[in-house]
Amino acid sequence: MNRKQQKMLVRILLSAGLLLIVNLIPLPVWLQCPFFAGAYFIIGYDVLRKAVLGIGNGRFLDENFLMAVATLGAIALAILQKSFEFNEAVAVMLFYQIGELFQGIAVGKSRRSIASLMDIRPDHANVERDGVLIQMDPEEVPVGSDIVVQPGERIPLDGYILEGTSAIDTAALTGESLPRDVFPGSELISGCINLTGLLKVRTLREYGDSTVARILDLVENSASNKSRSENFISKFSRIYTPVVVLGALMLAVLPPLAAIATNRDPLWSIWIYRALTFLVISCPCALVVSIPLSFFAGIGGASRKGILIKGSNYLETLSNVKTVVFDKTGTITQGVFEVQGIHHSSLSEEDLIEYATLAESASSHPISQSLKRTYGHEPDRSRVSDIQELSGRGILATVDGKHVAAGNDRLMSELGIEFIPCRSAGTIVHIAIDGVYSGHILISDMEKNNVQAAMEALKKTGVTRIVMLTGDSESAARQTAERVGIREYRSGLLPGDKVAAVEMLLKESGQRQKLAFAGDGINDAPVLTLADVGIAMGALGSDAAIEAADVVLMDDDPVKISLSIAIARKCLRIVYENIAFALLIKFGCLLLGALGIAGMWAAVFADVGVMVLAVLNAMRALRVPGHS
Repeated sequence: MNRKQQKMLVRILLSAGLLLIVNLIPLPVWLQCPFFAGAYFIIGYDVLRKAVLGIGNGRFLDENFLMAVATLGAIALAILQKSFEFNEAVAVMLFYQIGELFQGIAVGKSRRSIASLMDIRPDHANVERDGVLIQMDPEEVPVGSDIVVQPGERIPLDGYILEGTSAIDTAALTGESLPRDVFPGSELISGCINLTGLLKVRTLREYGDSTVARILDLVENSASNKSRSENFISKFSRIYTPVVVLGALMLAVLPPLAAIATNRDPLWSIWIYRALTFLVISCPCALVVSIPLSFFAGIGGASRKGILIKGSNYLETLSNVKTVVFDKTGTITQGVFEVQGIHHSSLSEEDLIEYATLAESASSHPISQSLKRTYGHEPDRSRVSDIQELSGRGILATVDGKHVAAGNDRLMSELGIEFIPCRSAGTIVHIAIDGVYSGHILISDMEKNNVQAAMEALKKTGVTRIVMLTGDSESAARQTAERVGIREYRSGLLPGDKVAAVEMLLKESGQRQKLAFAGDGINDAPVLTLADVGIAMGALGSDAAIEAADVVLMDDDPVKISLSIAIARKCLRIVYENIAFALLIKFGCLLLGALGIAGMWAAVFADVGVMVLAVLNAMRALRVPGHS
């Protein structure tokens, strides 16, 4: 409880104490009035002030205006009737403020779940200059600086390790409890905690472009992307409040006028009391507070598990996902390629690997990296010229004056070179030198350990269609799909083909059933943007992922796709429960209030009681399904 809430609690206790004195101790009316006045103004002065300010600003049709008119009207009635019974007016304001306090505590709890993620913001960086450590603000540290991260400190900037080994805690970013071992050459991302060893790190990015800054910006701005439910409530409130104020005015005036016209007692006090009760009941607090709070809590609960959702609109869309499309490399598979064999080579295996590695030396593709690892040392780039990368097909280059083509079946066919197909499943790199076929290299990628469990979990959440897209051959795609439990796949796709495939799947899904695309976030940006929901997996440190995706999974766990869908569905279920519950109780009590069946105490339940119950229900969204 913060200081403001503590002050409110004191005001509530003082007001309740004065009200108890009046009701428990028999006092003359002239002595009761100061107690009632003190109790009312102690608990309600800020509501009255906000109501006056709202009138001055031209935005007075809010809950403060309604509460002020209703309670001051009840006081005026008690004076006019000479009953001097002010209990209801004070109690209504008292219970309203109790509800506001409860709401503030609940919102604070939800914000603290987000704040736990905000704790990843580093306090300082230890910059090494001429052998001396200088403590600097991370925002002032230039790229290429050498920093020292001591055990127990938070890593302030993205970089790679120059010296030292350690274990790092990534829980704040990924939700994973197990530490990760790092050593010289390992890349580090800001926001993680160095647990055991002293590390000397060279920075790769400025603070503004670092992982921690991007994540914080993403979470802090998630509230700006509102869902249809939130926009509906905002529009509903703008129409609803003037309508109920007009309805209350008509309730206060029309029945008495009708009675006067028929020579009956107008009963002004009764109808004005009913109108005031109508106003108290009509406060839309439960909807205005609980709906955004539900989404906020859902996003907060997801963030604690390393799932960053950019806004409640994406949370709402995610809840309707029925089709999930996966990129293969780096998403279903580990993205770590290894050379598994060299077949039909007219050269020695070492020479074939050398030509392939030199031709691919300028590429950052995982296949190129696997060739370099097999080659065993850094290729001499001075031996290579005229490099031409053909998207989705391979590489053309001149190596030691010879024209080398390294690529797939399609490249060989385009060049008119007869090649020998490979019967083994995997990625095949055919090599041709000066137009003569020289053999092929078999490279394969292993599936992630828990990918089968991820597919089963998706089916359990109600996903009806799972599709895999890959540029690999049909045999390699089929083998991977069968192993992980995917029935539908598209193979041999160029980057543009993936976009076309997702466009077709979107048409087949229709408007109501949404499609999510899960990719590694580096080369899948067009498809991540195109899908109803783009999910970037293993996005730790990937700028492209954070920019392009709507949902960012901060680790490499495909099981969290089903978890994010479960979170979204639970959150939307809570939102719909609150809307239905609040409207049902509100309209029921409004009818009873208009008929004179429900008095001010029922109004208190309809306003404060419904708000408290709706907020309690909204807080359930903080609990991640299947987790405590």
